[in-house]
Amino acid sequence: MFVLRQQLRKAASQASGQQASASAAAAAATSAAAAMAPKPTGGVALREKVNWLIHMQYVRLDYDACLATIESHLKECRGLSEYPIYVKALIKRQRGEIAESLQLFQAATCLNPHNVANLKQVGRSLYLLGRHKAALDVYEEALKLGSEDWEIWHNKGLCNMYLKQYDGAVECLKRANFIQRHDSTYMQLGKVYTLQEQYRTAIDVYIEALEFSPENPELLTTVGLLYLRLGENYKAFDFLGNSLTHDPKNPKTILAAGSIIQDHSDMDVALVKYRVAAVQTPNSAQLWNNIGMCFFGKQRFVAAIACLKRALYLDPFEWIISYNLGLVHLNTGQYASAFHYFSTSINLKPDFPSSYMYLAITLSRLDDFENACSAYEKAIEMEEDHLFELNYAIALFNNDEADKAAQHFAEFEKLFAKLDDEAKNSDPEVNEQRLALQQALKAARGK
Repeated sequence: MFVLRQQLRKAASQASGQQASASAAAAAATSAAAAMAPKPTGGVALREKVNWLIHMQYVRLDYDACLATIESHLKECRGLSEYPIYVKALIKRQRGEIAESLQLFQAATCLNPHNVANLKQVGRSLYLLGRHKAALDVYEEALKLGSEDWEIWHNKGLCNMYLKQYDGAVECLKRANFIQRHDSTYMQLGKVYTLQEQYRTAIDVYIEALEFSPENPELLTTVGLLYLRLGENYKAFDFLGNSLTHDPKNPKTILAAGSIIQDHSDMDVALVKYRVAAVQTPNSAQLWNNIGMCFFGKQRFVAAIACLKRALYLDPFEWIISYNLGLVHLNTGQYASAFHYFSTSINLKPDFPSSYMYLAITLSRLDDFENACSAYEKAIEMEEDHLFELNYAIALFNNDEADKAAQHFAEFEKLFAKLDDEAKNSDPEVNEQRLALQQALKAARGK
């Protein structure tokens, strides 16, 4: 019995030893596995551990703190983390560092070439750098990777528009709208048609957009401006008024509505409108130009010149401002100044016939008959207008060329006869000059 117990104790002791050695072996194996396992650097968990913090700082617009977090994290994971690089590129682009953002988006694309978002951002940066052809190639690659994407087709349309490939731009923008309708896509599609001078088609596009977004003041204003360009002032004023209902302080809309009111000679109401716009855009050359012409219509010439000169200071290369300054100086008898401004206007826009007519009148007042004739002939060559013929005929008669004056007066009569009654009676001075020249020519023939 004693022997049996001793054997049992020995067996238990051996079993205990074996268990201890098994535990030691297991511990050694675990230690070896831990040593052989890859270090956390570069692992998925490490690469993504601060993504939440980067995102939170980015959406809070705390860019400096966000960039500090990104730099620290990229150093830790040896620059192999996609999301921090992507966000850093977005911040760089928002700060105007477009070339740097492009490089970062390309780096993110190298880390994950199948991520469509990276390719879209590469294309966007190329577009902002003016490399529209390269951007189109990137968008084509993006379309191969993913499903139909509104943003890709919209941006392809913009690239084609700037490359003046208008048919391609229309096709892409229509495809974008087919996938998902957006106001911005409608605006760009209408812009393409406007660039092609297809104003009616552009209006149809904007009207369709208004069915989708009827309270968009930008769309309403754009339709109003197109009707204004087509000379349909009542329709234009209707849309512009609707736009002002939704956004009463929009300076672009106020300027357009004010110009229609100004065309109907209601200068005081137009000036009230412009006063509101001046608070929003005090440095708008177009606004000060219109204010100047309102004062000109009210015969307040000093105020008109002051406003127009301010407009010219704000935009010295806008031809219409120089043209208007020429008109004001011509009316105040300052012919040398009028000559200067009309010449400037012609240099900036040589295809506007009325500039040549008023330059000719100015030259006649400066006793430069030869150059005045050249300017009149240039205006008549560019456009058939009864005023050109009448003024030229008066200038010729005043310089003892009655026969030639009679020829141009006859041309005036033909063009004047084609006008409707409203146009004939719109300017009483034209009828007065017509009768005076007619009588003078008869008297000259009687001699």
